[in-house]
Amino acid sequence: MPTLDIPRYAVLGNPIAHSRSPEIHQAFAKQFGRRIDYSRRLVPMQGFAAVIAEMRGEHFAGANVTVPFKEDAISVAARVSERARHAGAANTLTFREDGTIDADNTDGAGLIKDLTINLGRALEGASILLVGAGGAARGVVLPLAASRPARLIVCNRSPEKAAALVALLRERGGPGIDRIECAVRPLDSNSLRELGEFDLVINSTSASLGGDALDLPVSCFSKRTLAYDMVYGNGITPFLGAARAAGAAVADGLGMLVEQAAESFSVWHALRPDTAPVITTLRASLPPL
Repeated sequence: MPTLDIPRYAVLGNPIAHSRSPEIHQAFAKQFGRRIDYSRRLVPMQGFAAVIAEMRGEHFAGANVTVPFKEDAISVAARVSERARHAGAANTLTFREDGTIDADNTDGAGLIKDLTINLGRALEGASILLVGAGGAARGVVLPLAASRPARLIVCNRSPEKAAALVALLRERGGPGIDRIECAVRPLDSNSLRELGEFDLVINSTSASLGGDALDLPVSCFSKRTLAYDMVYGNGITPFLGAARAAGAAVADGLGMLVEQAAESFSVWHALRPDTAPVITTLRASLPPL
């Protein structure tokens, strides 16, 4: 049993065995000479609230939350950060000594940090295509808009979901949103071909997990394009392979994973870890891009 003077954390999800969060957070803690206890916790599909109640009784200090429980994470919190409220989902919970819980969402911050710092991409004035309109897209669309691109197009197999996401963007996007070209397209090559090439194409869908291709036209990509797959650890996915064949640069979501973890670590400890060595270590264990 861990001692109570070592703060306890866990990542919650279903499935969860694949999660790299424990080693990431342990590596961050080591940078500051700290000890933490960080574990994986498999949550029954209808058992999120019960697991949270157990963790509060077991003196946990916080939890990261992954699919499919990010929306449930908001429902257990007394205080919800603005970025979690905008996303409608949370991936970071902080358990307070008074028994209450704070919810936050660090996904968008992690993506922006990976794109701009690690990958050196300027987002201001850029043309961006966001593929997908589910929870992953919802968590990043407002931070993307806050980076002041010239164009932000959302495409999805269900155009209604994409329209709802763009409506959210227009409602909550803040000052300057009226200067961004926002539009919705169905996810098919015919409807997207007329839009020409993009500086950044982000796949937020789960298609790559199953090895499925996306119906994107070659015209979306050029040598100035970065194709970014939020999925990581699968090497060159069909999406990335098609983009590379069209001359685009490619990246997966490993950097986002580490950067959103660093943001969570900062929420909990008020310390900013160095992400570069952690990304390098994890990258060496994954199929090459």
